[in-house]
Amino acid sequence: MSSPRLHLDLEWRTTLFTALLLPLLIYLGFWQLQRADEKALLATAFAERQASAPVLLSADLAGQKDGLAYLPVRIRGKFVPGKDILLDNRLQRGQFGYEVVSPVVLSSGGDVVLVNRGWIAGDSARRSLPSAPVPNEPIDVTGHLYIAPGEPYLLAEQAFAGPWPKVLQALEMEKLRPVIERAVSGSSMFPHLVRLDSGQAGALQVDWQVINVSPQKHRGYALQWFCMAAALAILFVLRSSNVWLYLTGKVRNRD
Repeated sequence: MSSPRLHLDLEWRTTLFTALLLPLLIYLGFWQLQRADEKALLATAFAERQASAPVLLSADLAGQKDGLAYLPVRIRGKFVPGKDILLDNRLQRGQFGYEVVSPVVLSSGGDVVLVNRGWIAGDSARRSLPSAPVPNEPIDVTGHLYIAPGEPYLLAEQAFAGPWPKVLQALEMEKLRPVIERAVSGSSMFPHLVRLDSGQAGALQVDWQVINVSPQKHRGYALQWFCMAAALAILFVLRSSNVWLYLTGKVRNRD
């Protein structure tokens, strides 16, 4: 009596579809795991930075290339009134608004730094722009340096000419430099943005998100991709072989 045999029947379209899609699903799963590790390291680095004492912001920091991301800083100077930048379409709890970026002239030497003061509600119909007055007196506030991870994604070319406040999609620091230096005569713009801490003079609604997706969510996405890969592999085997009949005993032994 011979044993029942498993056999494959490889239909070319099914085989090609599986050969192309299965490696992609597996790759996406491992890519999400890599993103989870990156986000975990970023969150850890931010927490460690926030535990350190802020350093006084000065032009000397502008020359440093490493170790600036999320560095706690102290700003002593004065806001420049009427020269705000509104970062458009910033949602908070489903409500339309803007992030308000204001220049501050530093007490040490007259350099100017752009400070993100946080979020303010806006008119979703865009009939008017919000007003966010700044303190008239000198300030001594804390925040942290924000280094953009790359070039911002823009839907269209931004226009920097025109009246204040300027409504922008994102901050392009190099393009903003001559605009700010013209607005604040005799100044040199610090190359990085400062995000103001909550409760500081001039702060609005502050809730900085260091990571937009948590490591746990990335791992959940990875599990989904791996499950899809496993399901595809199982369906391919069932479609291309008699393994199901073999497992259910419907493949009969032959003498």
